[in-house]
Amino acid sequence: MLNIPRWKIILTLIVCAFGVLYTMPNLIGQNARDYIANNLPGFVPHQAVNLGLDLQGGSHLLLEVDLGDVLKERADGLVTTLRPELRSGKIGYRRLSDVQSGGEYGARITLREEGDADAVRNIIREVDNLLEVDVEGNQVSAIFSEEAIEEIQKQTIEQSIEIVRRRIDETGTREPVIQRQGDDRILVQLPGIDDPQRIKDLLGTTAKLTFHLVNPNARGTSVMTLPMAEDPTQSIAVERRAELSGDMLVNAQVGQDQGGQPAVTFRFDAVGAKRFAKFSSENVNNLFAIVLDNEVISAPVIREPILGGAGQISGSFSIKEASDLALLLRAGALPAPLTVLEERSVGPSLGADSVEAGKIASAIGLAGVLVFMFLSYGRFGAYANVALLVNMSLIFALLSSLQATLTLPGIAGIVLTIGMAVDANVLIFERIKEEIENGRSPMSAVDAGFSRAMATIIDANLTTLIAAIILYSFGTGPIKGFSVTLAIGIATSFFSAIMITRLLVIRYLKTKKPSELRI
Repeated sequence: MLNIPRWKIILTLIVCAFGVLYTMPNLIGQNARDYIANNLPGFVPHQAVNLGLDLQGGSHLLLEVDLGDVLKERADGLVTTLRPELRSGKIGYRRLSDVQSGGEYGARITLREEGDADAVRNIIREVDNLLEVDVEGNQVSAIFSEEAIEEIQKQTIEQSIEIVRRRIDETGTREPVIQRQGDDRILVQLPGIDDPQRIKDLLGTTAKLTFHLVNPNARGTSVMTLPMAEDPTQSIAVERRAELSGDMLVNAQVGQDQGGQPAVTFRFDAVGAKRFAKFSSENVNNLFAIVLDNEVISAPVIREPILGGAGQISGSFSIKEASDLALLLRAGALPAPLTVLEERSVGPSLGADSVEAGKIASAIGLAGVLVFMFLSYGRFGAYANVALLVNMSLIFALLSSLQATLTLPGIAGIVLTIGMAVDANVLIFERIKEEIENGRSPMSAVDAGFSRAMATIIDANLTTLIAAIILYSFGTGPIKGFSVTLAIGIATSFFSAIMITRLLVIRYLKTKKPSELRI
């Protein structure tokens, strides 16, 4: 135990240097960090620990995903899909309607001839094999199974989280917390946000973009009447079937129309460009409507075929409105509407108070442990204090390099780690005391103290680490922050106690060769 290989010594020194270098950005201001990032090589550390919502202020939003709206849309889509399939199969029916009640979603068909039921069943299976088909006389019902509904809900939540993340990332918000909560809710925490209303507006907009042919003379179920975005008192009749949709867009940017007013330019992917070219070629001199969330934002005339796959949305936009619309189109449409269930704002002054309180608590805890260790164990206590300071630098170095977010519970985890960090050293030093009392020489007592205390140290750290893992696995928000800093602290304190303290003690013994130890 007392002979440390040279490679271990070098590795320990490298780790200590890493801790010091990556901790330094936390001790300098933002301007200095920006200078390092812009003027020095990329390997020079310049990232500080990110402060969470409770430490720097910001917004906390709890959003609810309207899963029922998605299921209703799937039922409507099923009806739309089945209608041409039944016609192509030459199957006569009296009625084709959607089912959206009693927790059931799907379609119901009333046939003219009961003998067509088997053919309809086969058509439904080809459309979606997860539909549960039930035949009663001349009535055929196609209902989404429980497994299908669960899968739709899971996909909707995952897609909603991804779209929310894209929209927030487009605003430049750093280190947002976006995670699922429960079956149909999304938690969003935005540190440092000074305009939460804009974020709510962006997240509250579904941004479902579709392109429809204007058909004011048509009647029946093939058309729908939509309000104009500029003047909701005016409306326009458009074909119910969309010619193109926003999911075919590959880019959207702010531009200017022919009058120099803000507009949004967009570009389709290869499939969308081909369909747009075909659609515009077949409808020259006709109106087509650009519909956003069931409102017509523009209804221009197709003057000539549009073959380049690009277009422009113009209207009475301000620069901010055009910028936000372009952002929404780039991020994609939400699969379901989001409702803000809960909103909390944390002011920067309150966050600054929390940081200051955390600093004071950490300083008091650190000072108390340093004094206690020195008074209790003298020179060896001083070595343990050096290891403790290195341990603190390693914690902040890891948090900085991983760009982890530090929260108030995270500070509590660090304060707890300060006390736990010297626990291993206390076990070792007390064991060395026992060995000295049993008549061992200094070298033998230190060797026995480190080796025999190792099992207890590993057991204590492992049990605490298991608790941290469980907290992280089943906890949310603040609990996760506490468990992360606690786990990092366990790893760094084990390293500092076993490697750094042992290195300093052995160097002292081999250099001074004391005839007795006073601990």
